[in-house]
Amino acid sequence: MKVYNYTDLSKSKIEELCSRQIEDDKLVEERVADIIKTVKNDGDKALFNFAKAFDKVELEKLFLDAEELKEIASTIPADAKKAIETAYQNIKVFHQSQLKTEDKIETMPGVVCWRESRAIEKVGLYIPGGTAVFERIYLIGGAQAVAAMAFGTETVPQVYKIFGPGNRYVTTAKTMVQNKVAIDMPAGPSEVLVIADETANPSFVAADLLAQAEHGTDSQAILVSTSNEIIEKTILEIENQLSKLPRKEIAAKAIENSYAILVDNTTIAMDFSNEYAPEHLILATEKFENLISLIINAGSVFLGNLTPESAGDYASGTNHTLPTSGFAKAYSGVSTDAFLKKITFQHLSSNGLNNIGTTVETLAAAEGLEAHKNAI
Repeated sequence: MKVYNYTDLSKSKIEELCSRQIEDDKLVEERVADIIKTVKNDGDKALFNFAKAFDKVELEKLFLDAEELKEIASTIPADAKKAIETAYQNIKVFHQSQLKTEDKIETMPGVVCWRESRAIEKVGLYIPGGTAVFERIYLIGGAQAVAAMAFGTETVPQVYKIFGPGNRYVTTAKTMVQNKVAIDMPAGPSEVLVIADETANPSFVAADLLAQAEHGTDSQAILVSTSNEIIEKTILEIENQLSKLPRKEIAAKAIENSYAILVDNTTIAMDFSNEYAPEHLILATEKFENLISLIINAGSVFLGNLTPESAGDYASGTNHTLPTSGFAKAYSGVSTDAFLKKITFQHLSSNGLNNIGTTVETLAAAEGLEAHKNAI
């Protein structure tokens, strides 16, 4: 893990450290464009071929049906079922709180406006590297899965919105099909930024960084600390813990591409974090309350020395599909709102039409739109 001193960094170097650009991005774009075109033209045939080429499997069909899913679910150990149920309840409670009916507002006498939610009728969920109990699971992945959901094939239905994180190919594919279908956000390789002061526990910080690093070689684990001692001890802890991990080769590669930055104070640390805009932000400090108001750009935040990111990954209740690659500057994580459309309504009584009429007529005339004026 490389170590930098913030005072030695130029503006361009800070921008470079915050960039997630990789040298072969152009090649990825070209490959993904070709995959999308092939799926659009060849449908299921392309999906079978890509499964053979990329996943080294010859599929007989593209999905698991309800009976197969039921059989798979029956093999889940009791303790895993209990853990899933606990996570499910926490996630449900948290997200139910987001479902609210908005009030009708009388903007002026006789003019009533409001919004109502309607569910997006068809969505596709891209779930990387795993399985779960759904009505139907399609045995496809990668950019070709995104293309299949965007354009539809003989087997895969076309959807209106695609959700879910993935690798660079998946993220690139999602951005490329946005002229055809909506997406939740550009969610690519995972990342964490830990802000640690002298009250942090180096062993805990190292574990948090490695938890992110073991996702994949392109994951990023960033440490920003006010204490050089914390940085040194954390790096030693990383080396110690890394050697015992089953996925140590993957995690080691990610750590090799990650870095630590020494800063003078937590305010500067927050400035860097807001520029980096991390998917996951951990405030490894007993004084986290003082920093909350300074957070501008982050996907999900984990407060204090006893709140590991893993809690949010699995079971605390918050959503774990979050913006990466700096997109936390403009995107939120997935919520119930992401699955809804908001439709506005208005109703004018005769009194309301009289009250608002002159205003609309004047504005329509100012734009030279006579038919609008006539409608009033």
